[in-house]
Amino acid sequence: MLDYAKEVACTNYDEGRYREKLGLSPVQKSFREIAKTAIEDMQIEIEARTAKKIYTDYCAVIENYFIPFFGDRYLQHLKYKDIAAFEAWRNHRMGRTPKHSTLMTFASAFNRVHETAVQRGWLSDRIPIPKLTRKGLKGEIRAGFTEKEMSNLRLFMADWRNKGKLAFDRVMHPLLCNYIDFLIYTGMRHGTESMGVEWKHCEWYEEGNQKYLRIWVDGKTGGRWLIAKHEAYAILEDLHRSQKDIADKPMEQLMGRVSKYIFRRPDGEQPRTFNGMFNKLMRESGMKTNAQNQERTLYSFRHYYATSELLAGTDIHTLARQMGTSVRMLEAHYSKLTATMAAEKLA
Repeated sequence: MLDYAKEVACTNYDEGRYREKLGLSPVQKSFREIAKTAIEDMQIEIEARTAKKIYTDYCAVIENYFIPFFGDRYLQHLKYKDIAAFEAWRNHRMGRTPKHSTLMTFASAFNRVHETAVQRGWLSDRIPIPKLTRKGLKGEIRAGFTEKEMSNLRLFMADWRNKGKLAFDRVMHPLLCNYIDFLIYTGMRHGTESMGVEWKHCEWYEEGNQKYLRIWVDGKTGGRWLIAKHEAYAILEDLHRSQKDIADKPMEQLMGRVSKYIFRRPDGEQPRTFNGMFNKLMRESGMKTNAQNQERTLYSFRHYYATSELLAGTDIHTLARQMGTSVRMLEAHYSKLTATMAAEKLA
């Protein structure tokens, strides 16, 4: 028995030394084990509110796609044919060919699993791991609003915001209207950026004799300051009056200091999403789709902001910094507008 134990120990030792020479961990971890650890690491950052917003998407991709497909396989054994098989399976499961932005999310999430294995010493960075495809269909411009459509929507909202058969509607109608106006006056991303804004993120910025309302947002491209339109301050005042736990405190004591979300119901709770109520507004206003029959979403207001700023002559580099995107993205999606503006300047 002792001789057998010695033989097994020697075999394990030799295998461990051999794996070490190859740059591999003495103990092999399955893809599932590494992926679960990657999710746990990101969840810690998400709960501590130090994570990038995109981490939530990474976790969903790993949990719903990578683990079911790769499961008990080993990361270091994956070949390009395995990646091709996964991508075919994923596309079939999704029922569509993913667009570029979706492929970027999948590729980055896969890299996160790989990085976790390397950081934990389960895999050497010298072992080549195949990459996921990043090139996909170019995303289409989201349905926006023309100036006339926006005027009509504002007229409808002025009456709609104070109506509602249910108590829930009477609370959510004005909150959604303030949310929409805030998107229009700032150009920030809905959801990822706007729902994370707290009173401490709103402050005055002085330049010369002029005061500007600036807001700190943290989205998929990281944190940045943006300058809001002057009209946005009135939205903050309305939100302040509606929130019972802070209504009796002066606004100046809240701005730049208090860690409470600006978009909350009077009871202090933040809605999980505005999507359902927004769809209700679009149906009742008759503006669910645009002239090309494209369905509008809350993102449409960011598209409207970008279009309005470009038509107003805002420099594309300034607009890119304000919106937390790249000049290349703006040129790609708004090339017709930028070409028209250049023609007008050059003619």
